[in-house]
Amino acid sequence: MRHHHDHRQLSRTAEHRRALLRGLVTALFEYERIETTVAKAKEARRVAERMITYAKRNNIHSRRLVARVVQNEDVAKKLFDTITPWYATREGGYTRILKTRRRLGDAGEMAILELVKSAEQKEADRKIRAERIAAAEKAAEAKKGKKAKEKAQAEEKSEAEEKATKPATKPKAKAKGPKPENPKGKGGLLGRLRKKGEQAPGDEK
Repeated sequence: MRHHHDHRQLSRTAEHRRALLRGLVTALFEYERIETTVAKAKEARRVAERMITYAKRNNIHSRRLVARVVQNEDVAKKLFDTITPWYATREGGYTRILKTRRRLGDAGEMAILELVKSAEQKEADRKIRAERIAAAEKAAEAKKGKKAKEKAQAEEKSEAEEKATKPATKPKAKAKGPKPENPKGKGGLLGRLRKKGEQAPGDEK
């Protein structure tokens, strides 16, 4: 019988399992919502709720206990200053697990582990997300317009350079009318033969 073994092994050694749970709990406090397998979520929930209980005491000993798990100073500060006041009048049940899907590949059951929030907090978070999305879209449009402007300026500059380097020579005017024919005996093969004193074709008569 498995006496005193009330937790899941997660197919890891003790050191690896502790490191995994530290990472999951730290990510949960930092992002307030993470996705992982159901088994890991249930184990991380136990540790996360214990950390919130320690943080509610807010003394030196509790801060040292939290620092053993949440080793990121900024996240630990957020836990004590921001997250703990949410649950000042709440005794336990600080997190919830929502099953979502089956993971492709190994069909692992996935779930979302998140901090429980009030309706007012959810509405505030929704407004913040909307503002971030609007700001990101505005920045993307500004970046796109800036790139188009730079491209147009580069094209104008290249055209100006081509005009500056191109030689300013006028094309030769073509002679109008038919080309004059050489009179008989002047120039050409016949003329050269006559100059040499040889008989040219057509001079037999």
